[in-house]
Amino acid sequence: MSWVIIGLAATTMLAMALVLSFVLGWANRAFHVEVDPRIDAAIEVLPGANCGGCGYVGCGEYAESIVLENAPVNKCTVGGDSVMKALADVMGVDAEASFPWRPVVHCGAHLEDRLGRNPYIGEQRCATANLVTDVQGCTYGCLGFGDCTRACSFDAIHVEDGLARVDYEKCVGCGACAKACPRNIITMAPFKSERMLVVECSNLDAGKDVKAVCKVGCLGCKACERISDMFALKNNLSTIDYECYDPENMEDCLKAADKCPRNRLVFVGKPTEKDLKAVADEELPDVLVPDFKTTVDDTEWRG
Repeated sequence: MSWVIIGLAATTMLAMALVLSFVLGWANRAFHVEVDPRIDAAIEVLPGANCGGCGYVGCGEYAESIVLENAPVNKCTVGGDSVMKALADVMGVDAEASFPWRPVVHCGAHLEDRLGRNPYIGEQRCATANLVTDVQGCTYGCLGFGDCTRACSFDAIHVEDGLARVDYEKCVGCGACAKACPRNIITMAPFKSERMLVVECSNLDAGKDVKAVCKVGCLGCKACERISDMFALKNNLSTIDYECYDPENMEDCLKAADKCPRNRLVFVGKPTEKDLKAVADEELPDVLVPDFKTTVDDTEWRG
């Protein structure tokens, strides 16, 4: 091979490199799309969990929606108040007060409390068992096969004696467990306090039918409704109206909880320091006096 051929090849390659560099440089300028720097700033602020708890596919999409669509800055359940305030600083807006969203399991029946249970040998998943009749008498209650546990990336919900229980110390409120439950008995609720009063039942049947399938299900007896205006019976099930909830006056609420014949009005969530000191030498009970300090405004969710 002569030096002339080598020189021509090298010159040709150099010329092609120069031409392609020019073309790429021109294309970069011609097709460049400006990206709002606030999007990158918002992404840096977000925790990067990509859990979907905010309602978006991931943190990147949420950041874009905040900047481009003025989405609320308080939707990150993992980051909480600190991320909300940081996002508000990025956007130059005021950080509005918000409450962390946490899951509530609307069922309180352990295996021994469920009547009409039959052996189930199919796939050990709630979604599958829910398609089969007569797995248990109650068609509303927790199936206990752990779809919610498998969906949780934070090890914050476990099945204990056939019943899903939330570990609020670990829970970040991503909502994955609520989406995984085929019976929709896990709902996301704005926690105005470390412990929230809830109705641990989802059965909408009449009282006599509830007795036939569950030892602890809500009977729709209206005992709570007669004591406090915060309670109302809807479709045979007691519900809590949090819009009229008075955090300064819990006396009637506690009376209603005491009068419930099935003990389905309970407090769930993290125990306060006062609660822990009060039961330092005994097992923590279900019903405790919560320390309410704030209120939930314009919130609709099933109690």
